[in-house]
Amino acid sequence: MNKTDIVDQLTGGSKGGGIMFHPILMHFAARYNHTTYGRFASDYRVLVESNIRCLEDFKTDAVGLISDPYRETSAFGADVHFPEDSVPQCRQPIIKSIEDARQLKNPDIYKAERTLDRIEGAKEYRKRIGDAVPVIGWIEGPLAETCDLAGVSETLLNLIMEPDLVNTLIDKTTVTARAFAKAQVEAGCDIIGMGDAICSQISDNQYREYVKEKHLEIVNYIHSLGAAAKIHICGDITHLLPDLKDVGPDILDLDWMVDMEDAFDILGEEIIRCGNLDPVRIIEQYSTQDLAVEVRELCIKEKGKRFILSGGCEITVDTPAENLHTMRKISAQHE
Repeated sequence: MNKTDIVDQLTGGSKGGGIMFHPILMHFAARYNHTTYGRFASDYRVLVESNIRCLEDFKTDAVGLISDPYRETSAFGADVHFPEDSVPQCRQPIIKSIEDARQLKNPDIYKAERTLDRIEGAKEYRKRIGDAVPVIGWIEGPLAETCDLAGVSETLLNLIMEPDLVNTLIDKTTVTARAFAKAQVEAGCDIIGMGDAICSQISDNQYREYVKEKHLEIVNYIHSLGAAAKIHICGDITHLLPDLKDVGPDILDLDWMVDMEDAFDILGEEIIRCGNLDPVRIIEQYSTQDLAVEVRELCIKEKGKRFILSGGCEITVDTPAENLHTMRKISAQHE
């Protein structure tokens, strides 16, 4: 399946009829499969099994390899801890100076345990489900990975105080992002998602100065591999939308703070917008009846546009399963 075929499949509607439905499932998928988040994030077999169970039960239209932000971080040499039932944790940043950044070596993603685990996950999906639905691989965006390596607060300060350090790390994390994307495409992924959530916390000028060209480089590289590209930046990215249009991902995740109609006006018809119901206030906490009203209203507004129904971010672990069934049911009723 080449990029054009992938995009045609995504925009041509769900295999089950109606609007395509692809929520981000991580901790929810683990618990739904009666396992722990620690096992989900550390063993590709558990991750794949958990997502396939959700695929079968909720009739989702894609499966993913997303689990946590620290795959590449671990490959770079950081100490990542796996609590039994919460998000993996990086014990401490490994970059504390410009010299640390300059001496940092790009890892061999086929030899590092956690990156290899994700690559094996892509292969496992293909063995288990064939070409039934798209497989979405995942890489950490260059600014997010810089934060993973050097600390969030430290990186945001260094955008102003020590930009050379930030640029050095962004250059290196981009190299690894490309290598990791290529390995996952070769292992069977149709789409590569790139998470760069920290970008919602910087200005549009900072995005253009530090990140935009790297995002464009990575997206173009993914396209050169024959795969589709998806960008995920949770939070309010309204101020970044004009620049993200220039970057040109096939899919852009939009969180609940972003107005979908305004986003369509800025992004145009080509970029598939994915979202954007509040995963806590609406998807987790609403009754099935109230949730159905919200989903129906969103699907009606998106009629005839390139759109994937999802939460604005990850489906929370405490979301009732019946609420995902409701989202699938309503989306299937709308073309």
